[in-house]
Amino acid sequence: MNILVLRALGLGDLLTAVPALRGLRRAYPSAVVTLAAPAWLSDVVDRIDAVDRLLPTEGLVPVDWSGPAPDLAVNLHGRGPQSTGLLHQLRPKRLVTHDTWVDDQHEVDRWCRLLELNGIPADPADFHLGTTDHSGPAIVHPGAGYGVRRWPPERFAKVVRTLGPDVVVTGSSAEGELVESVAQGAPSRIGGDLSGLVELVANARLLVCGDTGVAHVATAYGTPSVVLFGPVPPAWWGPRTGPHTTLWHGHHGNAFTDQPDPGLAQISVPEVLAAVADLLTPNGGRTSDVPAQEM
Repeated sequence: MNILVLRALGLGDLLTAVPALRGLRRAYPSAVVTLAAPAWLSDVVDRIDAVDRLLPTEGLVPVDWSGPAPDLAVNLHGRGPQSTGLLHQLRPKRLVTHDTWVDDQHEVDRWCRLLELNGIPADPADFHLGTTDHSGPAIVHPGAGYGVRRWPPERFAKVVRTLGPDVVVTGSSAEGELVESVAQGAPSRIGGDLSGLVELVANARLLVCGDTGVAHVATAYGTPSVVLFGPVPPAWWGPRTGPHTTLWHGHHGNAFTDQPDPGLAQISVPEVLAAVADLLTPNGGRTSDVPAQEM
C-alpha cells in the first residue's frame, strides 16, 4: 500500500503534524508512507520515525509522484482548493481532506481530528522527538518568517544581556544583520544546517523566541521555552504541556504581513525576564490560552 501525505510547508508546520503522521503509521504499519514536503526538512522528517520517503515539494506546486496512483492521499497542507486539487490530479484511490474548516482550534488537533473523522486514530500528545539533559546554553532566536511575528530586536538584545555569557543568538543566513544587532558581541549562530540548529535547541537549557519553527523544536524535545505570541494565539499554535511559558496580549490579526503586531509590541522586557525567572525555578513554567496580562 502506498500513502502520500502533503505538508509542503515549514518547520513548525511539520512538527505540528507529527501526531497525525504517527497515527497514519500505526494504522498502516506495512504501508510505504511518502511525505511531500520541502527537502531542507529531511533531517527532521527522519526524526519523526513515521515516514519512509521524502518527496521534495515546497509550496503549492504539482507533486512529482511517479508510478501507480497512491492508494491513499492525505491532505495535511490546508483546506484547498489548491492543495486538494493537486492531490486529485494524482487520482488516488482514496483522498482524505477537509470538508469543513474550523479556525478556532489547535493546529495539532486540526490534523488529528481530520484523520479520526476518517477512521484513523491519532494521539495529539504523540509529538515528542526525544529527550536530552538540557545542559547547553540558553538560546535567543529573534527571527520569524514574517515581520508581524518579530518582537523588537532592541528588546531581544536586553534579554540577551540579562541572561549573561551563557547564551547563543541564532538565526538564518538571511537574518545575519538581525542576529548581530541582538547579540552585540554575544556568541551567535547564523545559518548552518537545520540538523545543527535542532540539536542546539534540543540540548539548550532555555529558549526565548517568537511564534516560529524553533519554538516547536523546543516543544518536541521538552526544552524550557518562553514563546512570545502575536497576532496568533497560543491556543492555536503554542505548546500545551511541558516546561513552557507563552506570552500573548490577546490581539488577533493577519499572521502573514511584515507590519509589527500591536499585541506583540505590548509584551515588555520585564515581562519576558519574569517569565524566564519563573520558568527556571523548580516546577516553574506554564502554558495558557488567556492573554498574558490576565495570567
